[in-house]
Amino acid sequence: MIDNPEDTTGTTTHHDAATRSYYETGDVDAFYDAVWGGEDIHVGVYAHPHEAIADASHRTVEHAADNAADLLGPHATVLDLGSGYGGSARALAERFGCRVVALDLSDEHNRRHRAANARRGLDGLIEVVTGSLNELPYEAERFDVVWSLEVLSHVPDKESALAEAVRVLKPGGAVVFSDIMMAEETPAEAVRPAISRLSMPTLATPSFYLDLLSGLGLKDVDFEDRTADITTHYARLDEEVQRRAAELRDVISPAYVDELLTNLPLWTDITRRDLLRWGIFHARRPAA
Repeated sequence: MIDNPEDTTGTTTHHDAATRSYYETGDVDAFYDAVWGGEDIHVGVYAHPHEAIADASHRTVEHAADNAADLLGPHATVLDLGSGYGGSARALAERFGCRVVALDLSDEHNRRHRAANARRGLDGLIEVVTGSLNELPYEAERFDVVWSLEVLSHVPDKESALAEAVRVLKPGGAVVFSDIMMAEETPAEAVRPAISRLSMPTLATPSFYLDLLSGLGLKDVDFEDRTADITTHYARLDEEVQRRAAELRDVISPAYVDELLTNLPLWTDITRRDLLRWGIFHARRPAA
């Protein structure tokens, strides 16, 4: 289980600010461009252990979308929570012709997202909005699908965020999300050295999300455990940064490269020791 304070308002605001500050640095953008591919910034679904990170990360989007493909099409609207650079929003709009409302804390992410949408001719299908997961500025039962990839790990009040997601979901609609979690038996202190640099609060567990989704009245609640992929993913990130460290120092500050060289082995270690879990959740709101 995770520990949430009784009054989460101040904690959520603090973590929103810390998350925004981290992701809006030039070094982080340069790292995601140079190593991650600059489109999708989440854990990949890997075809083989040496696959390009960008290819595997894009496969995650396609694989997750299969869970709600029956609901998607030109008639549908998706809410993408924590939309980042917009890789998911563009992939969904291109594949299904659906409309996407893409919400992210970072004004810099959103500026970059809008520019990419315009270049791809998708700005008519994608609306980019600055906002927080815990206070969605939308009426109830608006969206056919609520979507999020590896964002809830940054949110202290996960119960509130998922309750908001369900509130704005149409009857018969789907929640689809992935997240980085602890294994059920992992003590929080065992992963804290790795996650602290990313301003993550304590990670959830798969059972926490499964219980929460059921408690929110959703049905057909499912978790596809793909923990092997997070092990491969952090091994690939660590390998790429180690191999390309000299090159990366030309596009990223040397101090940030040094941080990566210190932090990524911690992630590689905790994934190889089976302390983390990763996978894709899917649940449906009962039809009216």
